[in-house]
Amino acid sequence: MIANVQLQNFGPLEELRWSGLSSINLVIGGNGAGKTMLLKALYSAVRTLEEYKRGAENRSASEVLVDKLYWTFQQDKIGSLVTKGAEGPLRCTVSFQDADHGAADFMYEFGKSTTKQINVIENHVRPRRENSIFLPAKEVLSLHQVILTSRERDRAFGFDDTYVDLARALQLPRTKGMNFKGFSASRRKLEAMFGGRVSYNAASQRWEFQKGKQSFQIGVTSEGTKKIGILDTLLGNRYLGPGSIVFFDEPESALHPEAISALLDIIELMAESGVQIILASHSYFVIKKLCLIAQQKQRSIPVLSLAADGMHTGDLKDGMPDNPIIDESIRLYEQAVDLALG
Repeated sequence: MIANVQLQNFGPLEELRWSGLSSINLVIGGNGAGKTMLLKALYSAVRTLEEYKRGAENRSASEVLVDKLYWTFQQDKIGSLVTKGAEGPLRCTVSFQDADHGAADFMYEFGKSTTKQINVIENHVRPRRENSIFLPAKEVLSLHQVILTSRERDRAFGFDDTYVDLARALQLPRTKGMNFKGFSASRRKLEAMFGGRVSYNAASQRWEFQKGKQSFQIGVTSEGTKKIGILDTLLGNRYLGPGSIVFFDEPESALHPEAISALLDIIELMAESGVQIILASHSYFVIKKLCLIAQQKQRSIPVLSLAADGMHTGDLKDGMPDNPIIDESIRLYEQAVDLALG
């Protein structure tokens, strides 16, 4: 799993160092702070290692990485990712810790003039056999075929690689037989949240929501149902397994607080089964629930706070972090108390 990350001059992230990552990790900050940029940077590195030397893939790690950065960030030249005004190059170092293979680094750097070739790259990480995924804030089921067509036929910018990879992963058929114990429990909880299951109808090439013996077209179901259905599908077709890394952008999107709480309990079960989770959020509910999980389970949940005054790190096992999100939530609570007291 990812143990440490260092970024220099990566878009809005001029200098970022985050060490001691665990099975569940949280990035918090306001809009435009760089949360999604960080997740996409990590995702690009991880997927490069997963696509490199897999099957008939014969490209070098550098060629795979360039393609991943190009389609994930959708810049005509990847040099545009370098922080504006920066004197030095963009540099990314991701350190992995593997129980069987120990620690290893994946590092690359390039300057502003770079188009589609990275010359400085060091890869000491074994090609990953696992599959990782990026779950965006918006659901993709209703746009599934549109996403695939835009890339596979039109080769056009619009839906970045996080969406395309997810759409492809969702196409895999459900696997019969015993699933990992923790995943089976997670799926039962997911189905219980909405009283049904999302599935793909190959004949009509449409996603449906099945509740008992009834089936409904995916368009009439809620955003939250579709979002939960995506995670259930990835567990059901075993695209995700022990060693996978899930990058979850704004898990609270389209979910009410009770569903957010239930989803984070499921995420904790997945972490116990060997999946590493890296979440980005600006929700007080997400932060508070994860803090409770950390303290109840005595589980380390590292938190990276991106704020106007810089970057701060901590661990939710030690309590709620200092962050404007927390401050504003407390301020509103105190204001409500004052109004109630007259």
